[in-house]
Amino acid sequence: MANIQNNQGGYSKRAMDYFQNPKHVGEIENPDGTGKVGNPVCGDVMHIYIKVEDNKISEIRFKTFGCVAAISSSEALCVIAEGKPLDEAEKITNKDILGHLGWLPPVKMHCSILGAEGLHEAIKDYREKHKKA
Repeated sequence: MANIQNNQGGYSKRAMDYFQNPKHVGEIENPDGTGKVGNPVCGDVMHIYIKVEDNKISEIRFKTFGCVAAISSSEALCVIAEGKPLDEAEKITNKDILGHLGWLPPVKMHCSILGAEGLHEAIKDYREKHKKA
């Protein structure tokens, strides 16, 4: 398995790179869908923004208030979801995020769940806004 645990606080190299150099951070002007999720226990909050073209996620961005795991999970989510058809993106789970990152400390795995839930909320928001009349 690539990106196994290292000495950077128990995070994989990929997780640390995504935390230090996120490429998908920020808002999308006039997004087609938005999702907001949070964990009241740890205080992490994620906002996920998507643009949809031809039933695919053409652009995805995030704004996350949280720890290393929350930010790296948000970036991993964006890398995984961008370009995917909505039906396929809806199937993304926290296990996909964890697999992509390679490793998160067990106490931080809830951050990957928030990432998947944020995407699902954004897709749900898109579908509600674009229901056929």
